[in-house]
This record gives sequence, structure tokens and C-alpha cells, in this order.
Amino acid sequence: MATPLTALPERVTPPAYRDGNVLRWLIAYTASLVGDSVYFVALGWSAQKAAGPAEVGLVMAAGALPRALLMLGGGVVADRFDPRRVVLGSDAVRCLLILGVAAAIASTAPALWILVVVALVFGAVDALFVPAVGALPPRINSPDQLARVTGMRSLSMRLSQIAGPPIGGLAMGFGGVAAAFTVAGLLFALSLPLLLTLRLRTAGARAEERPAPGTVRKDLVDGLRYIRRHRLIGPLVATGAVCELGLTGTLGVGMVLLNAERGWGPSGYGWIVSGFGAGAATSAALLAIAGWLPRAGLMLAGTLLVCCAGAATIALVPSLWIAVVPAAVIGLSAGVFGSLDNTLVQAAADPACLGRVTSVVMLTMVGLAPLSYPLVGAAVGAWGAAPVFAGCAAFAGLGGVIVLASDAVRRAELPRRQRTGATA
Repeated sequence: MATPLTALPERVTPPAYRDGNVLRWLIAYTASLVGDSVYFVALGWSAQKAAGPAEVGLVMAAGALPRALLMLGGGVVADRFDPRRVVLGSDAVRCLLILGVAAAIASTAPALWILVVVALVFGAVDALFVPAVGALPPRINSPDQLARVTGMRSLSMRLSQIAGPPIGGLAMGFGGVAAAFTVAGLLFALSLPLLLTLRLRTAGARAEERPAPGTVRKDLVDGLRYIRRHRLIGPLVATGAVCELGLTGTLGVGMVLLNAERGWGPSGYGWIVSGFGAGAATSAALLAIAGWLPRAGLMLAGTLLVCCAGAATIALVPSLWIAVVPAAVIGLSAGVFGSLDNTLVQAAADPACLGRVTSVVMLTMVGLAPLSYPLVGAAVGAWGAAPVFAGCAAFAGLGGVIVLASDAVRRAELPRRQRTGATA
């Protein structure tokens, strides 16, 4: 297995939370994520003003199609070019696109076809942005800081989910939908100068593992073959995909239907989601502070199985306040599992393939996992929440079986700081 990055001596590499390079990246990434949230709020309200409820769903879903179809191609682009340039270019396009929409809406009522086109273009640009931004963390700090950077990134995602919708609503309250689009565009613009100042580490790959330049199709096939043949990355990607397919629909659509089945009301759903969010934020903070956890492979399997047990249990508890506890446990264990899985993949991946590896991982989240939504909804309607939650948890638990069956994953450890004079 290739060592993707040469570890810097301890005296050279500061902790990620004190590294100005990482902090600039984190602020830029957070601004971009909050801009995403504000954009989606503005897009939904614009569609609601232009048409009916069915059309709102059409507009909101329009961006998902090109994002899913082009994601793997975005990984090829990220590997062929400097990922920072791809992120800069995609954020610049999003900025100009959204500010242009804001100007158009300020002068006339939004037409439905314009909103659909905007959503399609935004989704296509996202297919370039997501793999490239996923390829940046190993290039902005040393391998021993990857876990911290992953935790900080998770905290950034939680912050954007909390802050984005209120910021969008506040902007609309002051200046309408055009103001919300303007705020989203300015947030994308904020990330640009910060990204320009990033210093990327030079990362070499073993010549025998670096795909030879070729067509986009060849590069894509080479990337998929690299994942399949890698002793560590292959099982980790498969485990993440199984977990997403088993739990995403259950904890999304299934949780809404469980709440309705028990009669806990909107506030009850809010408490459950808050419990999950608090657990996930705690796991992100833990990893950002600690920077390293022992026996990462076994801990990954253990936290996944705890998460599955919590998902099966939450549909059996008799009261709302008891349900909040397993929700927090699910959030905590899912956060640790996801962070460990992502960190181990990034640490093990050849830098020449990291964009394609990231694109496959993200495709399971934005492309495959949503396919479970209608299946979970139909199953809960037919059999009730408890057996569906148990069945989905058992399916996700197969990911733990994959981990335990792989010697490379069981023995996997997070990168640690190298002492001065040590070799990688």
C-alpha cells in the first residue's frame, strides 16, 4: 500500500487548529457551505412564488440529476488538474451564476424555466466542486493531522446546516428572494481570496500506481479499478456505501414517519433531530481536539454496529424523551464512523487518484443513498416503523461484517506524528 504523503517532522507541522493554512481553508469551506444552504432556501422560495408545490419539488430535485451523473467525471477533472484550481473555478462560476440570478429576480418575477436551468447548472458545477474539495485536506497539512482536519470539516458542515437557513430567511425578510441569492453569491465570493492563499503540500505517488494519462473514460476506469484492487480503500468504500444505503433513508424519511406514527408532533421530530445533531457535533469536536484514536479499523466497525443497534432501538422505545437518547448515540457513533472511514481513505489513497476516490464516495451519498427514500417510505406504510428500522439496521450492519472480514481494515491505524528524523 502506497504511503501517499511524506510526513513532516514534528517541529515543522503545527496542529491543524493552529495552522493558518488549514484555518483559511476551513473558513472558505464554511462560507461555501453556508452559501449552499442559503441558495437552496432562496431557490425553494423562488419556485414557490413562480409555481405550485409539485413544481417546487421539480426545481429542488433538478440539481441532483447532473450532480449524480457527472460526479465521477468531476473526480477525473480533480485528478487531472490542481484540485485548488477546480475548487476556485467552480466557486467562481457559482458566485457569478447566483449573483446573475439575483440581478434578474430583482428586476422581474422569476420564471420556472429559469429556476430549473439554474438548478441544473448549479448541480453540474457541484459535480466538479465536491470531488476537488474532498481532495484538498491531504494537501494542506501533514498526514498525522488528517483526523483533526476531518473533525473540523464535520463541525463546519454542522455549522452550515444550522446557520444557513436562518441567514437565508433573514435576507429574504429584509430584501426578498433577490437579497437571499445575493447573500449566497457573496458567500461564494468570500471563499475565493482565501482559497487563493492556500499553500498545497507537494505529494508524490508511486509511479507504478499512478494512472497513465489517457481519455476521460480510461482515467475513470483506472480510478474504479484502483479502488477495487486496493486492500484498504475497497472495503472502506464498500462499507460506507452499505451504511449509507441502510441508514440514510431510515434516519431521514423513516424518522419523519416514525414521529407521525407515534404522534410526537413537529416538536418531537425537532428534539430527535437535535439529539442526533448534538451527538454528531460531539464526535466531530472529539476528533478535532484529540487528532488520533487508537485501533481505528476496529473502532470503525464498533461504532458502525452501535449506530445500527441505535437505529433498531429507536423505533421500539415508548416515549419521545427516551427516543432522544438513542438519537444522540446514533449521531455520536455515526459521526465517529464517518470520520474514521473518510480519514483512512484519504490517508491511504494515492494523491493521483484521490479525486476519483472522493467522487465514488460522494456518489454513494448524493446518488445512491436517496434511492432508499421511496423504498423506506413504502415499507413503513406497509409494515410499520419498527420492522423497517430493524431490517435497515441489519442491512447497514453488513458494513461491519465487511470491515471485520478485511484484515487490512481491522489492522488499520490513523497516521501519527513522525518524530524528527524518522522516515515515513
